[in-house]
Amino acid sequence: MIVVVCPGQGSQTPGFLAPWLELDGVAERLAAYSEAAEVDLREHGTVSDADTIRDTRIAQPLIVAASLIAGDALAERAGRRPDGTAGHSVGEIAALVGSGVIDAETGMRLVGIRGRAMAEAAAQTPTGMSAVLGGDEAAILERLTELGLSPANYNGGGQLVVAGELPGLEALATQPVKGTRVIPLQVAGAFHTEYMASAVTALRDAVATVAPADPSITLWTNRDGSVVDSGAQALSYLVDQVSSPVRWDLCMSSFADRGITGLIELAPAGALVGLAKRGLRGVPTVAVKTPEDLDAAVALLNGEAA
Repeated sequence: MIVVVCPGQGSQTPGFLAPWLELDGVAERLAAYSEAAEVDLREHGTVSDADTIRDTRIAQPLIVAASLIAGDALAERAGRRPDGTAGHSVGEIAALVGSGVIDAETGMRLVGIRGRAMAEAAAQTPTGMSAVLGGDEAAILERLTELGLSPANYNGGGQLVVAGELPGLEALATQPVKGTRVIPLQVAGAFHTEYMASAVTALRDAVATVAPADPSITLWTNRDGSVVDSGAQALSYLVDQVSSPVRWDLCMSSFADRGITGLIELAPAGALVGLAKRGLRGVPTVAVKTPEDLDAAVALLNGEAA
């Protein structure tokens, strides 16, 4: 069983879309995605600097568009789709498209709304996020409660992303839990926490206009790592996820329980393959960062690679 995974915010880098624009039809597709998301994806994916594409309103549509483009190119070259899919945080929108729950235009419209709504929610209170590496999870969670912080991403492989108001994050970095290393992340908000309540409302209103289909391939949810069989349920979880923790650790556990034989991460790839190398030891992986990586991904998808 080969699973394709779609990355979340923070995986983008300046100019990363440029090589994809050399593929036939990508420029036209990107123009349509830009219109749906209300973001100039070509400009931001080719010439904008790191600070510009860090903006949540830009980063989220940019990442999802890249995953859709890479996913289509992979399926076309391989002659088939993967056996299953999942997305990390905003990557769940790309996974919903890849599993047939919604079409690409709807996905890009929703990610545009999500990015704007989360940016607006983040602007209400100065908050941020930090990655906590290593340490005892129970001790970390206890310390978060003391500081008024929340777990945001349970990434597995000894990585927990936490979020909250800046003084609390500074205190955590100054006096880290024994055995941990705290790395502040360059994001302007406490995503996947109660601070995103207004964004949940905005996305729920947008989703109410969507008529989803049920997944046509296996689809996992960040909610608890379970498989979702209902398109309507998948959309409901997508909305709730904005203010609740991403359980990527449980997704990887579920992948292992299903006996997956390979994992392919779509552009802008790297982060989820890194987590898989620690959390899914021995499972072959391919990170599709540029079109040059497609041959290796096709080989894995078609059982031609060990």
